[in-house]
Amino acid sequence: MGQIKTIPITRVKSISKEDFINQYYKTQRPVLIENLTSDWPARSKWNIDYIQKKAGDQVVPLYNNEPTKGKQNSAAPVTEMKLYDYLEILKAKPTDLRIFFYNILDKMPDLIKDISYPDIGLKFFKRLPVMFFGGEGSVVLPHYDMDLSDLLHFHFHGHKSVLLFPPEQTKYLYKVPFAVHNLESINMDDPDFDRYPALKKAEGLYVEMKHGDALYMPSGYWHYIKYLDGGFSITLRALPKHPVLLSKMFGNLFFMRPFENTMRKIWGQKWVDFKENRMMVKTNNRFGKE
Repeated sequence: MGQIKTIPITRVKSISKEDFINQYYKTQRPVLIENLTSDWPARSKWNIDYIQKKAGDQVVPLYNNEPTKGKQNSAAPVTEMKLYDYLEILKAKPTDLRIFFYNILDKMPDLIKDISYPDIGLKFFKRLPVMFFGGEGSVVLPHYDMDLSDLLHFHFHGHKSVLLFPPEQTKYLYKVPFAVHNLESINMDDPDFDRYPALKKAEGLYVEMKHGDALYMPSGYWHYIKYLDGGFSITLRALPKHPVLLSKMFGNLFFMRPFENTMRKIWGQKWVDFKENRMMVKTNNRFGKE
C-alpha cells in the first residue's frame, strides 16, 4: 500500500479575466478561486436546508460507490427517494449515496437566480448547469468528462477534497478501455502499488474546497473527489472549440459510449473482465519495471 504523489493546486483570492486566460486557461493549469462567488446570492443562501425548502418533494436518482458488474449500466442509479429525505441522511450520518449530474434548469430552475456566469474568459454552455450531492465519506470514481469541457466547479455547504491529474498522466491511471474512468477496484486513498505499480509514477494536484470556492478544471483533466462532510456542488462547463477535442468529444459520445453499452448487454461480465485484464497486463508490463 502507499500514497500517490501530489502537489498543491494554486489558490487565489480573486483573479482578473486577463490573468485567468493567460496564466490558467491558455496553459491548461487548474486554479482554485476563493472569492469568485462573492457576489452570488448563493454564497449566503445555499445550504442543505435551503435546497430542501426549494425542491424537497422531488424524487431524485441516487448512486453509490459499488462497482458495476456484468450487464449493469454504469450510468444507472441504484435507488430513488425524495430529495428531502436524502438530504436528511446527509445531515445525520455518513453515506455513500450521491446525486450525480442533476440539471438545475430542468429540476431546480429557481436556483439559477442565485448564481451568475463569471466573466473570466470561458464561454459557458448555459443549457447545462449541473449539481452534485454527496454524503460524508462518499467518493467519485476517478474520471474525466466525456465531453472534454473546461469546468468551473463550485462547492457549497461543507468541505470536499479534489485530486486532479492532467491528460498526459492517463497512461499511469489504469484507464478502463472504452470508458472515461479507471479501475473501480483501485483505492485512490491507499493504492496497492504491488498490484498497480504504474500508479507510483503518477503525480496529482490536490486541493480542499470549502463553501463558496470555485475550482477551474481544464479540459480532459481527471478528477477524484471525496466529500469530507455532506455537501453539494454546481459545475458550469465550456465546451471544447479545438477541432481535435471536438472530434474526440463526438467520438466519446457517439461511438465509445454506445459501443461499451452494447458489449455489456451482449457479453456482460466476460466483456468487462476481458478488457480490464488486458489493460492491466499491458500497463504493468509497460510501466511496472521502469
